[in-house]
Amino acid sequence: MEQSKIYKIKEKFDSILHQLENIDFWYARDLMQLLGYKRWENFNTAIYRAMDSVETTNTTVSDHFREITKMVPLGSGAERPIKDYMLTRYACYLIAMNGDTKKEEIAFAQSYFSVQTRKQELIEERLHYIERTEARGKLKESEKRLSQNIYERGVDDKGFGRIRSKGDTALFGGHNTKEMKQRLGVNDNRPLADFLPTLTIAAKNLATEMTNYNVESNNLYGETAITDEHVLNNSTIRDMLGQRGIKPEELPPAEDLKKLERKVNQQNKDLIKNSGKLP
Repeated sequence: MEQSKIYKIKEKFDSILHQLENIDFWYARDLMQLLGYKRWENFNTAIYRAMDSVETTNTTVSDHFREITKMVPLGSGAERPIKDYMLTRYACYLIAMNGDTKKEEIAFAQSYFSVQTRKQELIEERLHYIERTEARGKLKESEKRLSQNIYERGVDDKGFGRIRSKGDTALFGGHNTKEMKQRLGVNDNRPLADFLPTLTIAAKNLATEMTNYNVESNNLYGETAITDEHVLNNSTIRDMLGQRGIKPEELPPAEDLKKLERKVNQQNKDLIKNSGKLP
């Protein structure tokens, strides 16, 4: 997500922030619009799911979700009551976690509510973590599918390792997996992809998905045929990146995903305590 867009979305979330006795809170009906929900019934369901997840943490739901009644004007000049909620930062975070991160609003909200400051750079850092973990998850799935595909076509685990390494050699301009680990300072027992930037992870995933597609469509069999296919797909992706002036082997390493995961988990643990309780 571009910095300018992050800034604009951040302004909208900041604009609906309220405080009561130094506790930050948001009204559910204001938040609903920013999270891309059109109907209150659907958003209310998301709130209930978030409440259920609070109960599993031995936390009092009413400390973070406070049901209230608002009076809204009608066209006739009369008013009618509607249900709303006061939500702490922790409550808003849980609601966002029930949403679809493919929506920019949801991914932003998960980052915005998870950090205990409204500094844009920390929100951006969390957004980048979400993007990398999603890309890494997709690569794991596509590589798992490739492993299953080639096993069914006469290739064992060692053969899978050779195929993947030769694919890396094609993508990284002649550097195999082991050599790339050395270039980036990655221990032999750690996956290379845990230290790659999001762009490179996505490139590896696209090449692997192309290999899966052609292995299945063309019923390729044996290590040689599948290796040739995987090398060709990685070379194609490398050429495409090269047209935009990008050489994957020259991109700097990204922060260890495991280390980032521990950092995020600690932020999540601190979230309940630092959100405070609704008075």
